[in-house]
Amino acid sequence: MSTEKATGQPPHPALLIPGPIELDDDVVQSMSHYAESHVGVPFCNTFGETLSMLRKLFQTTSPQSQPFVIAGSGTLGWDMVAANVVEPGDEVLVLHTGYFADSFADCFETYGIKATQLKAPVGDRPQLPEIEKALTSKKYKALTVTHVDTSTGVLSHLQSLSELLARVSPSTLFIVDGVCSVGCEELHFDNLRIDVCLTASQKAIGCAPGLSIVMCSGRAMESFHNRKSRPGSYYGSFRNWLPIMQNYETKKPSYFATPPTQLVHALHTTLTQVLSRPLSERFEQHKKMSQKVKKAVADLGLDQVASKPENQANGMTAMYLPEGLTPPEILPSLAKKGVVFAGGLHREIASKYIRFGHMGVSVMDEGRGDIERAIEALREGLAEVQRERGDKS
Repeated sequence: MSTEKATGQPPHPALLIPGPIELDDDVVQSMSHYAESHVGVPFCNTFGETLSMLRKLFQTTSPQSQPFVIAGSGTLGWDMVAANVVEPGDEVLVLHTGYFADSFADCFETYGIKATQLKAPVGDRPQLPEIEKALTSKKYKALTVTHVDTSTGVLSHLQSLSELLARVSPSTLFIVDGVCSVGCEELHFDNLRIDVCLTASQKAIGCAPGLSIVMCSGRAMESFHNRKSRPGSYYGSFRNWLPIMQNYETKKPSYFATPPTQLVHALHTTLTQVLSRPLSERFEQHKKMSQKVKKAVADLGLDQVASKPENQANGMTAMYLPEGLTPPEILPSLAKKGVVFAGGLHREIASKYIRFGHMGVSVMDEGRGDIERAIEALREGLAEVQRERGDKS
């Protein structure tokens, strides 16, 4: 059981982790684009169109908004925020829903920024009253939230956070880690008054790993322009990248560091596909398939890490294994059946759960059968492991 019948790619297990994800054939083909100059007219046109399409993906029409696409992983987005939008000595409030809040906070501290984490129990998210209490206790330059924490599958609610900030701390910048949400969860940059949203190419957007994608509001760029010190990074400095991005978007050649031309072509291809239909349809399809997965998980008697329905992401599902069963016992069985799931990532519960990523082409192209095969593999795999354990006992 593999993707060989559904795609033109070489046979391989279906990659159903929370990123990287399966790629559409046309996206794969784009990555074999012939070599070309990164300052030549053809590439400038492609990169310019890509940056403009990102505005549509994030749903921003403000001319003050600024997209950045830079070679690197989603993690680079943290550095770009910490090095450019806030300054050493600033205070930020980091809402904690799993592993990635710890990492973002550590990134801030690396740049001399004081990060205060507001933590929730594993599988939950900080509640509005406690967030309001924190925001009114001192002045925070920024609030950060992981829209979907890949370690737990917890979905945070951006609308209520945006409204809270507008009401009690309007000067605080709203920073969203959207690495595991952009492209599969509803996100309207302008309407939510987001100041920075960072993501990466390899998740729901549907491209290969290697591109860090950041969208900044006019207010975030104003914060950068008004900073008292130089950015704390050289490669990630807006001073170096802003004129490059502005020139490329107007299809003019520009140079600071060489962009990965083939990856930009792949991103152009996948954005063209994503934007070929209303984003509302894309979000609704992810919700539909997520509900299918979560029903199957419940039918198997498994509990989700995000136990409350309102906290459950639409692009992935983190599920506890039966008591005593560990990821190394079940994941090889699933791989033999042509499906790759991810083990646990959250430090407190890593040995107790696995993660199923359902986003991008595996969700949007139901004809591939990726999700159905994965559910069946999970059902069969769990039954086999349980039988083996029963025989040994």
